Amino acid sequence: MSRRVVIEVIDSRVFANEGGSLQGELPVAALTRLLDLLTASDGFLTYRIKGQMGPYNRPQFLVEVDGVMSLCCQRCLETIEHPIEVRSLLEFIDSDGDLTQEELEDDSRDFLPNQKELDVAVLIEDEILLALPIAPRHDDCLPPDAARGSAIVSPFSVLAGLQGKAE
Repeated sequence: MSRRVVIEVIDSRVFANEGGSLQGELPVAALTRLLDLLTASDGFLTYRIKGQMGPYNRPQFLVEVDGVMSLCCQRCLETIEHPIEVRSLLEFIDSDGDLTQEELEDDSRDFLPNQKELDVAVLIEDEILLALPIAPRHDDCLPPDAARGSAIVSPFSVLAGLQGKAE
C-alpha cells in the first residue's frame, strides 16, 4: 500500500492569520539533508503544523513531528532507533530589529523571517536536524573491537618496551 505525500508551500503570514492547520506523513527518504546520518531511510514521520497569531500580531506556528529514525551509534557503529518528538513554537518576524532583548533571551520559541513561500518539508527537516543528538549512541555498548573480544593495545606500549631496551 503506497502513501501519497503532499508537500506544501505556504505563506507564513497568511497561514497563521487564517489559523491554518496541516498534518500528514513525510517519508524519511524525502529528508535529503538527513540521509547521510541514517542507517536506513524507510518509514514515515508524522507532522502537524498549526498557525496562529501571537504577541505583537506576529505569525506563529506550533510544529509537532513524531516518529523513529535509524541513526548510526557513534560508539559501536550499529543502528540505534532514535525516537523523534519535536515540539516547537516558531514566531515569524519582519526583521531582527523587531526583537527586544527579552525576546532574544526567550528560549520558549524560535524566530524566523516571514516567508511568502515557505516549504513545509524544509521547515520540518530543519526542526529534526536541530533535535538530533550531535553524537548518537546507545546507553550501553562497546566499541567494535571490544565486541570481538580483542584486547585494546595502547600505542604507548611500544614506547614502554623501547625504554627497557635502552637501559
